[in-house]
Amino acid sequence: MKKSILLVLAAVLSLTACKQQEKRYTQQSPEIDTYKKVIEAYDKQDWETMASHYSDTAKIMNNVTEKEAQTLAELVASDKEDASLFSSWEYVDGESEFEMVVTDKGKTYVNFWGLWQGTLAANNKTYTIPTHLTAQFVDGKIVKEFGYWDLSKIMLDMQVMQQAEAAIVKDSIN
Repeated sequence: MKKSILLVLAAVLSLTACKQQEKRYTQQSPEIDTYKKVIEAYDKQDWETMASHYSDTAKIMNNVTEKEAQTLAELVASDKEDASLFSSWEYVDGESEFEMVVTDKGKTYVNFWGLWQGTLAANNKTYTIPTHLTAQFVDGKIVKEFGYWDLSKIMLDMQVMQQAEAAIVKDSIN
């Protein structure tokens, strides 16, 4: 009888503990909805709307370490500069995934995987680049963002165009 009571008590405690546990992984949350708005604003080059979802002290680490982090103002300035080089850009519809995780230490992150596609105005070539972003949220705002992608194809093509331009200038001087 004692064993039966202990088993029932253990089962009840186990079920209660499971019900009280906070959801640590999801693909639906207010933070994900916010990050979708960030991606949409980026696609539309609506820098004001995009920036409204970041804290004023946000650190942005796109392909750099935290020691080299950008401020929000620097992010917007570099995104504007980058946008001027492209005739179009966007994250490809249907190729994006979002998830939210809460770490063991209670930190909330939204992870994003997508395919970025942009057409470089200088050569009219379209590039498709897999991208991963992770944003830490505190009180509904992004406080840290980590971004990872490979720009080598674009950079190599730009280097070739610059070399060709320099050769033309050199030939016109001689």
